[in-house]
Amino acid sequence: MLFQQLVNGLTIGTTYALVAVGFSMVYSVLELANFANGAFYVFAPYIVVLLYVSMGWGFIPAFLIAVIATGVLGAFMDRFILTNIRGRKAPISSSMVATLGVSTVIMNGLIAIFGSDTKAVPNAFPVGKVYIGSVIITGNQLIIIVLSVVIMAVLSIIVYRTKRGSAMRAIAQNTVAAQMMGVHVNRVITVTFFIGSVSAAIAGTMVAMYYGSVDTTLYTTVSVKTFASAILGGIGSIPGAMLGGVIIGMLETIVAGYVSSAYKDMISFVIIIIFLIFRPTGLLGHKKINKV
Repeated sequence: MLFQQLVNGLTIGTTYALVAVGFSMVYSVLELANFANGAFYVFAPYIVVLLYVSMGWGFIPAFLIAVIATGVLGAFMDRFILTNIRGRKAPISSSMVATLGVSTVIMNGLIAIFGSDTKAVPNAFPVGKVYIGSVIITGNQLIIIVLSVVIMAVLSIIVYRTKRGSAMRAIAQNTVAAQMMGVHVNRVITVTFFIGSVSAAIAGTMVAMYYGSVDTTLYTTVSVKTFASAILGGIGSIPGAMLGGVIIGMLETIVAGYVSSAYKDMISFVIIIIFLIFRPTGLLGHKKINKV
């Protein structure tokens, strides 16, 4: 029973980790909490529902279009809204409010177009099951875990092993110095938003297929879980976001299995409170040193 719950928790936890990685990438570059991340997570499955279910397209093209469209939406948010706010030297809180405004527009737009009722998302890959003793791993779980791990590995390589990743880390350390070294700051930030939005879109679509449905209430749930994962792992730390997401997923699954499903969402708030009090830097985070 315990190992089965751990497998279930790992499945959901890897999706939380994937969303938290995108959130942490943006935060590490700008120190900005992107509140639109949860809206992008929900936006992509609705596009899949429109193209795959309503219009009869194949799942793969519907999935790719949904993911790319979500990434472009995230990039547009930065290019046409946040870049202008940064250009006016506004406080970071202004950008946070802007992302919250964008998320509100997206969510209300989805409700206006699709309605507030739950939409079915058929399983596009009805594969079999793997039995390891008494533990059952479904094909969907295996796909989610493997795909999430692969994507997180690719994102880690991008951040830590590529020129674009070096530019991201340079901006995170000192924006002015990075600009003086020839880094196109706004372009790199826009690409970061694109990557973060794509991560959220992939995770949202996989979870919708896993549960077989999607509705707008997922926005609040995933926003809290993403924030909790980032704080637990160390906000701004990409490895920390991965670790935090997996731990959150496993903890809430164990709580649901051994206590009550009514309390599984509460665990995120408890973790946020505990870590903000006793270890605000998280498991893998570091204190920021301000030089004068």
